[in-house]
Amino acid sequence: MTLVLTRGDLESVLQPEACLTALREGFWDADAVRVAGQRLRSDLPFPGTATALIPGLLPGIEAYTVKVNAKFPGARPALRGVVCLHSGQDGELLALLDSATVTAWRTGLSAALGTHVLAGSGDVLGVIGAGAQAELMMRGLAVLRPRRALVVHDTDADRATAFTARHGGGRVVGSAKEVAATADTVLLATWSRAPLLRLSDTRDGQHFTSLGADEPGKQELAADLLRAALLVVDDRELAANIGALAAPGLPVAAAQATLGEVLRGAHPGRVSVAGRTVYAPVGLPWQDLALSWVAYRAAERQGVGRRVDLLA
Repeated sequence: MTLVLTRGDLESVLQPEACLTALREGFWDADAVRVAGQRLRSDLPFPGTATALIPGLLPGIEAYTVKVNAKFPGARPALRGVVCLHSGQDGELLALLDSATVTAWRTGLSAALGTHVLAGSGDVLGVIGAGAQAELMMRGLAVLRPRRALVVHDTDADRATAFTARHGGGRVVGSAKEVAATADTVLLATWSRAPLLRLSDTRDGQHFTSLGADEPGKQELAADLLRAALLVVDDRELAANIGALAAPGLPVAAAQATLGEVLRGAHPGRVSVAGRTVYAPVGLPWQDLALSWVAYRAAERQGVGRRVDLLA
């Protein structure tokens, strides 16, 4: 029997603290897996793309994930799909999970972890793109560090206003540059295909987490800002092929570290109060497994979800 977990099911069983712990352990351990995860993307004869991440693997978990997404920027929601959680013993399909929810949680909380590790001590937080991933970044950061002020920009002003209201109030501004002029830490989660911020829009000591550059052509931060900052990614090759380095044409060497290296102490991360830092992940298959495994085990304990026999 396969456990089906909807968005509502997942929201009821997932807790940021447990997910952050699983992701931190994953960043520490994932490089020990000898089978490399693959991220596959295809254009479609429709206004969207098809993406698959396979296989999601982590040491100590006798299961793996396969994720299939449809990404249609003009739709709401823009991402739809399914995560298949399979037994590593016999391939049994243990669970089908709503991919949009798993993706938002693992992406947003991984970004919160990277932000916490790299950002300075400033207490003004800026958000550019007030969607689902920004929502989870905020929830993760609320666990990891305090903040005193919030400034938000979104192309939909009403969405930005609602976002600030959900997070205790803040100021809505009319551009990404206005966010960077005010905030100490800036979170970007947009569909932009042109730089939203350049080096001249920033100042010493700021941190930027960019989630939007996760497939070819997407870009949130300009090349001069990426070159000037300590740039940390989740995977160097992916960052160069489809991530933050791809659109500006920067080499793999422009990424000085991965978040796993920083967490393990192999790279010191931020070493200067005045330095700029950037975390620009693409998203990796093992992160789907980390969140799916947490959700699956919690749902089984709590009796959440619906079991179906797909072979009947």
